[in-house]
Amino acid sequence: MKRIVVCGVSSRALGMFVGPLVKTFGKQYEVVGLLDIDPQRFIVCRNQYSELKEVPGYGTDEFGKMVTETRPDIVLVAGKDSTHAEYIVQALERDLDVITEKPMAISAEQCREIVRAERNSKGKVTVTFNYRYSPYHRKIKELVLEGKIGRVTSVDLNWYVDTHHGSSYFKRWNRKRENSGGLSIHKSTHHFDLVNWWIAQKPVEVFAYGALNYFGPDGELNPKKEDGRHCETCEVKPSCRYVMRWTTRSKEVTPPDDHLKANTSTISQRFTAYRPDACIFDSEIDIEDTYAVTVKYDRGALLSYSINFSAPYEGYRLAINGTKGRIETTEYHVPARIPFEVPRQTIEYIPLFGSREIIDVVQNSGGHGGGDPLLLEDLFLGSDPLRDYEILAGAADGAYSIAIGEGVWRSVEEKKPISIPGLLQEAY
Repeated sequence: MKRIVVCGVSSRALGMFVGPLVKTFGKQYEVVGLLDIDPQRFIVCRNQYSELKEVPGYGTDEFGKMVTETRPDIVLVAGKDSTHAEYIVQALERDLDVITEKPMAISAEQCREIVRAERNSKGKVTVTFNYRYSPYHRKIKELVLEGKIGRVTSVDLNWYVDTHHGSSYFKRWNRKRENSGGLSIHKSTHHFDLVNWWIAQKPVEVFAYGALNYFGPDGELNPKKEDGRHCETCEVKPSCRYVMRWTTRSKEVTPPDDHLKANTSTISQRFTAYRPDACIFDSEIDIEDTYAVTVKYDRGALLSYSINFSAPYEGYRLAINGTKGRIETTEYHVPARIPFEVPRQTIEYIPLFGSREIIDVVQNSGGHGGGDPLLLEDLFLGSDPLRDYEILAGAADGAYSIAIGEGVWRSVEEKKPISIPGLLQEAY
């Protein structure tokens, strides 16, 4: 039985990893230590999973003590993005394997530190890019591998995050670049990794435009310019369209497929001091909510990418062009929240010379389009022997996705193209 410690007892850590480790993979793994800045999270964890009532908790400066006392085989990193690199490096220095939530880090500099540590370690890093495991995304990978579209020449990817999900990032720690690297890292690394994986090319340069259009004090729907407000106690909440879009004046309502999985009151009880309901129009917000991006790859492919964090609905539109044809698909992520009917997702394969083929994809249950359960099985049972291509992501994959994300916000600020090798330097 392998022993695991958890650095960052976040809601994500509990739902995505700790629960399955206890309930599904308990014969193979044992959670032996918890580390977090907030002791209240230990209480929540133990209340939720009574099997862990005797598992010790450690403060953020007690990583070494935790490793010495619990003797883990694996370090699971799932706290605030800005803490990931610190614990990954410390684990690798002790020759321990690491499983980390994306993003692996929040800067190219931190990526370089991780790569150096991994080179000198017996341990290795695995990054949990669960988007790769969606049945649609796996099928797209398989079509590219089969050579259906030939050499990939360009990719168009437009991502839409709806008003509920999008605004949630601006209520929480994500709203500060020092915590998250900005949404071009915290969120878009998912998408950059997908493209990198699909086309099997390395990014070399990025140019981007970006803006803060919806949130912050100058947001057009800000009901009152005043810093320090919180949704739970805000006097002008009835005038805030972002809140009232998903609730009523007489009662708090949790939207279907709620990204936060609970209403504000329930969430606030999980923490000692942290408030995940800060006003989305606060002036401390220093990140963007809209991007238009171009990425150049080492074998000639070009990516045209955009993302909007305040769209009327949630989903994406994708096209991959190659020398022999094209792949297209459109996905609506959360139809339970969309107030209109949406088409069923399919994949369209259009050869350069020939007839269009519409491909229906076999579904599987679970979070992130059925991707989470398959990712967990690969993490904790080993790679699926029936799959004949690599899907688990390592430190290199994490680094390239983060370098694109940093290149995006730097390009926005510096108004020039950003070199990916320049950011990663000697790392790869």
